[in-house]
Amino acid sequence: MEVREEAPLDLFVVGGGINGAGIACDAAGRALKVGLCEMNDFASATSSASTKLIHGGLRYLEHYEFRLVREALQEREVLLAKAPHLSFPMRFVLPHEPHLRPRWMLRLGLFLYDHLDWHMTLPKSQSVDLSTSEFGAGLKSSFRNGFVYSDAWVDDARLVISNMKSAREMGARIFARHRCVSARRSDDGKLWKIELAGPNDATVHLKARGLVNATGPWVKHFLDEQTPIRTNKRVRLIKGSHIVVPRLYEGDHAFILQNSDNRIVFVIPYERSFSVIGTTDIPSEFGDKPVCTPEEIAYLCEIAGHYMQKPVTPADVVWTYSGVRPLFDDGDDNPSAVTRDYHLEVDSPEGAAPLLSVFGGKITTYRRLAEHALADLSRFYPHMGDVWTATRPVFDGEMADAPTFEEAFDRFVEGAAATKPGLPRELVRLLARRHGSGLDELLENVRTIDDLGQCFGGHLYEIEARYLIRDEWAVDPDDILWRRTKEGLHMTQAQREAFATWMAELRTNTSGPNFT
Repeated sequence: MEVREEAPLDLFVVGGGINGAGIACDAAGRALKVGLCEMNDFASATSSASTKLIHGGLRYLEHYEFRLVREALQEREVLLAKAPHLSFPMRFVLPHEPHLRPRWMLRLGLFLYDHLDWHMTLPKSQSVDLSTSEFGAGLKSSFRNGFVYSDAWVDDARLVISNMKSAREMGARIFARHRCVSARRSDDGKLWKIELAGPNDATVHLKARGLVNATGPWVKHFLDEQTPIRTNKRVRLIKGSHIVVPRLYEGDHAFILQNSDNRIVFVIPYERSFSVIGTTDIPSEFGDKPVCTPEEIAYLCEIAGHYMQKPVTPADVVWTYSGVRPLFDDGDDNPSAVTRDYHLEVDSPEGAAPLLSVFGGKITTYRRLAEHALADLSRFYPHMGDVWTATRPVFDGEMADAPTFEEAFDRFVEGAAATKPGLPRELVRLLARRHGSGLDELLENVRTIDDLGQCFGGHLYEIEARYLIRDEWAVDPDDILWRRTKEGLHMTQAQREAFATWMAELRTNTSGPNFT
């Protein structure tokens, strides 16, 4: 089947990770006619394989990246306000190891971290006696001195989906599971002619006045293979792996652990019953499938086991995930020292339609990256609207006014639970974490737990699964079990297989998923 769209779009975005979603959302909110395609599921690569943090990057200060840290700290505050259901503040505990970094260096770094953004609302850092403080819970008793500072947690994959839904709500054309086969300028150079290959041998032909290459690890490959454009800019592909183990300690705090190789590893409470440990920094080659190797598992277990009271062994690992970070190549030989900053490159010969390529970036600064991208493209769109994303919540992010981010979410949950007395309060809270104010639509006709339909395991019910398929482009079991929810962690292998069978039967008995 072949589809041709004659009316040109203003901007077409290739790539359905956080940067592509953020740019599409921002552009659609400025009254541009926007399209976006993703060859796989949204957030199926780098943007669902992060450490799930909104953070300034404390360790970036060692590499003198003060501008990046300041921007990231500012964005941390913005995102906490924009997405109070998908993010929340967290206290991080840094045990002191004198032979790794001296106390004065840590104090100085934390002072800068506290003050690079003067508008920070989160609690400042402090020294703690880990032997008596609640923040020592989970650590070996040999660690007595340390520091505590603030950062935040985020559901990375759902943040991508929220931006996609927002873009769609504002008129953007979203092409799920459509690969951009080619992009060429028209004979007069004023338009991009774009060909997409979709499911079931569908071919879509589009035209656009501008093109964005937000393909993450594929950014250079896309230019080389799908366009005639060449660049001397490069990306460094760095694999980061995480392991998930049963909860190592009680408490809502996380740990940042120093290692003798000068790297740091996080231990973070995860999905109610687990702890996530990561990440690694392994050079990767284009085309390599990112998997967590036995060596990486052993490495992360060794670091965690050095600090944590509860032993951590490879046998404890219940799940792993890996992703490739496309870092802008600044020439540093050390993978941990390569900049986490982003670089935007615009190809726009005189009078020709522009192509903007995104190199690097991190989830914390995705909104600012999108804003910068549209600023770089603004001369091509004189009718484009003003900046807007800093003060508007993400899709389904409208919460009650409250003095703190946590209280805003808590008040929303209180109200939602009051309207659904037949549902367990913790279930309402969990669903609110995933869907925010979209909870009203999800539970519109629900009075009791029986109204949720079949329970597939964990807290995944039929009504939510159908909603994710109908409204959030979910097609495969992994889309639901490991990205839009993490309920796969709470299910047995038999339950996951039964869910996959249910989805296959649903697809057979209906007209099939909606890819646009």
